[in-house]
Amino acid sequence: MGEYRGCELPEDLYYDLDYVWVRPEPDGTYRLGITDPAQTMAGRVQYIFFKKPGTHRAAGKSVARLESGKWAGGIPIPFDGTVVGINPEVDKNPGLVNVTPYTDAWLVIVKPDDPNSALARLTRGDQAQEALRAWIERYDVQCMRCAD
Repeated sequence: MGEYRGCELPEDLYYDLDYVWVRPEPDGTYRLGITDPAQTMAGRVQYIFFKKPGTHRAAGKSVARLESGKWAGGIPIPFDGTVVGINPEVDKNPGLVNVTPYTDAWLVIVKPDDPNSALARLTRGDQAQEALRAWIERYDVQCMRCAD
């Protein structure tokens, strides 16, 4: 796993190079969450509002909304698709996003309209690592996890 300025940057994920990560699942769905640098910038997440399963979203529209003491914002889907599941653990405990952003605190599972182009706007590997490090520098982020 890559790491930069305390921020975990898993090399096996796809990134929108802003604050969303995407993991393809064997069943053709995609699991989405927010990156470690993004959870750090947001601060302790206090509330989360999910789009209901069955909701179709166009690329760039939010599938969830996070709120902290210093930030509120939508989590965009990087491709056209339908929400098929939400993370019940994060629904019960939104602060989990600040503790394990890549594992237990994934946000939603979505089914893309076009699986062949779902990852077209996303980046992974060395190119993603370089771009994420630049994002961290631009926003002067030093990652940390909030304890429960």
